[in-house]
Amino acid sequence: MSASGPRKALVRVTVGGEEYNLRTDASPDHTRAVAAHVDEAIRTISKAGVAIEQHKIAILAALQITDELLKERQVRAALEQDMAALIEEIRPLLPPAKRE
Repeated sequence: MSASGPRKALVRVTVGGEEYNLRTDASPDHTRAVAAHVDEAIRTISKAGVAIEQHKIAILAALQITDELLKERQVRAALEQDMAALIEEIRPLLPPAKRE
């Protein structure tokens, strides 16, 4: 590893019909998957049949993706709470040496 840190990968992706060269610490496959998700959101909004400016389509796609993210975070938080409750329920059933 160099003194300047890990080398970033250069990944070419297409989003909204435009090509981008992205420098990223993430794997190329992950970067392509992210770009494909954004591209799909943009294409879905574009197919709605209403003439919308490209930058507004991008904003709507960002809102849609952010909505997905926040909903997934809520699901994760609920699962974490359920797991914590289950751990507390099971803990007394474990042998004393395994309770911590």
